[in-house]
Amino acid sequence: MTGTALVYGIALSGDALARQLVARGWRVVVADDAPTSDKRLLAAAVGAELIERPDDSAIATLVRDADIVCPAPGVPETHTVVAAAMAAGTPLRTEIDLAYVWEQQRAGGPRPMLAVTGTDGKTTTTMLTAHLLDTAGHRAAAVGNTEVPLAAALDEPVDVFAVECSSFRLNWIDSFRAEASVWLNLAPDHLNWHRSLESYEAAKARMWAHRRPTDVAIGYAADPIVMRNLRAAGGVTRTFGAPDADYRREGDVLVGPMGAIASVAAMKRALPHDITNSLAAAALVLESRLVGVDAIEPGLSTFVHPPHRIEPILELDGVRWFNDSKATTPHAALTAIRGFDRVVLLAGGRNKGLDLGVLARAADRMRGVVAFGEAGPEVEAALRDRVTVVTARSMHDAVRAAADLAQPGDAVLLSPACASFDAYANYGERGDDFAAEVRSLDVDGAPCR
Repeated sequence: MTGTALVYGIALSGDALARQLVARGWRVVVADDAPTSDKRLLAAAVGAELIERPDDSAIATLVRDADIVCPAPGVPETHTVVAAAMAAGTPLRTEIDLAYVWEQQRAGGPRPMLAVTGTDGKTTTTMLTAHLLDTAGHRAAAVGNTEVPLAAALDEPVDVFAVECSSFRLNWIDSFRAEASVWLNLAPDHLNWHRSLESYEAAKARMWAHRRPTDVAIGYAADPIVMRNLRAAGGVTRTFGAPDADYRREGDVLVGPMGAIASVAAMKRALPHDITNSLAAAALVLESRLVGVDAIEPGLSTFVHPPHRIEPILELDGVRWFNDSKATTPHAALTAIRGFDRVVLLAGGRNKGLDLGVLARAADRMRGVVAFGEAGPEVEAALRDRVTVVTARSMHDAVRAAADLAQPGDAVLLSPACASFDAYANYGERGDDFAAEVRSLDVDGAPCR
């Protein structure tokens, strides 16, 4: 099938999709609500002129003239182009779904895919899954909601894909499936993208909508929403994370249905969420029969965690400093806080319409809180009755306020529970700024372990 494809939003994912469409004989039309010179160059590279900031009438015309509409991950389900496509009956297709279809048509046959979704922990678990596959001798690619879209990796010399599936990518899938897939958790998030929490959950559940009888669905046994959807999915299912799950921790050992799979002592880091992520990744590679048990412990022992996810910065005067800038939801921040006995928390940024009051559930672990950014007043209001809260106008001031609050044995944790866009281009830029400010406190600080 070929025709005219409207690619709405041209950045990392949109660019990869547009290039693959052109290579397969499609005529591509590109539109974007936030045009830049780089985006104009990307559109030109696929032989299209960038249609900039089209109004509702122009969008309706673009949709009417298209055979498929391909919204980029940043285009919410409430956008005019989505409503126009639905009204016109024009199929909505996402990058991950079209890439899957093209992979099924591959001359040498399709390569296996392992999929990961959830509110928190997706990237780490996807990267860990790819690492376990690499350790076992496969050429694996961590793709999807990573720096490499699935469409961009189709022509690479890869044996298996570990696919991070955000709700944005799953929302309109028509075909995508995986030999084994895991749902890590679900908590309120992206309510500025989805119409409701129910819509967010439904998008996640679509990961299991097109399973074959032999595909394995894996769910976090301690999350009732995940388990409800796992039971509804039917077929071959496995669980992880809880004491009675198929994949679980027993003392100092990780075990699965086949028995012991790895020693906890072999892991570079074993915070509670590290254990659950490791169990999830191990379940994926073992249940897909791509990896044997003998590769799990070597893989876990050599895995390097991605930056900005409880990343150790340094230890200074008995206080350890950690960068968890990727924690852009209260649920993610709670997960990080519960990995420590005593924490000075740095929280704030731009709230995504979420209830910051849930942070109070971990108030017993907080020495104090430094509230910063656009949501600083919300953080203060949520926690001031439970713990000491100070406010800061900049990262420079926030780090110094945290240093004043911290005592030997504490962890100072940047786990903002909010997005970074009030002051930074992304969470990575925010985390880098935090790390630089921490290192400026004292050049004699020791590396944090």
